[in-house]
Amino acid sequence: MIKYYYPDGTHCYRALHTAHAVYTNDAGKLIARAEKPDRSDMYEFEITGFELVPTGVHCT
Repeated sequence: MIKYYYPDGTHCYRALHTAHAVYTNDAGKLIARAEKPDRSDMYEFEITGFELVPTGVHCT
């Protein structure tokens, strides 16, 4: 799992296989690209950071 941190202080978890990229855009913001839940396309969203959650760790 990947835990993404949003600019508003909240967070979310995404399955590792849905993550495609994390990069800094031209404005200097950290952007994550992930696959939509229905696997139809990608979407991008701003984050402030992320961490990989090891297998077997309970996500809260």
